[in-house]
Amino acid sequence: MELLKERIIEAGSVVSDQVVKLDAILNHQVDPALIVEMGKEFARRFVESAPTKILTIESSGIPLAFAVANELGVPFVFARRKKSVTMDENMYCERVPSFTKGIVTDIMVSSQYITSNDRILIIDDIIANGDAARGLIRIVERSGAVLTGVGIAVEKAFQAGGRSIREQGIRTESLVTITSLENGTIHFADC
Repeated sequence: MELLKERIIEAGSVVSDQVVKLDAILNHQVDPALIVEMGKEFARRFVESAPTKILTIESSGIPLAFAVANELGVPFVFARRKKSVTMDENMYCERVPSFTKGIVTDIMVSSQYITSNDRILIIDDIIANGDAARGLIRIVERSGAVLTGVGIAVEKAFQAGGRSIREQGIRTESLVTITSLENGTIHFADC
């Protein structure tokens, strides 16, 4: 997606050869016009799989999942990282490491919001090692729902996350693929 590439070049910065900072458009401040266009693109790519719900993880995935859900006319659900007092005891819970935060957290989704009748499309902002995506996939599997695919805004192809999800036979679509961050430069895959 050329628009996303342009915005990454304009607003992104390379922190190390493993980390790109996209706080100005995806992770801290959100560019609404860009998010809407990304939502349209994911909807176009996944409409034929007929998802009934979009699933993401808090917090960076929420704006993008909302945009996709809005475009497809379906609800979206986000996995919480902390249990609230109002959260139902019947939930799916998975432990997932966070690459950028360097910690392990629990992610939780109420069983009330994902059931075996659902067709789930997972949407997230960035995939590095794929731990968050695998945690969400396990939640979908435990619920008995059908996983229709995984949509990722930015895939870091030099890390194993996207590849490991595809190796499971799961349809995985990335809007932009970064092949390298070496020497402080963002290199994109030609696609």
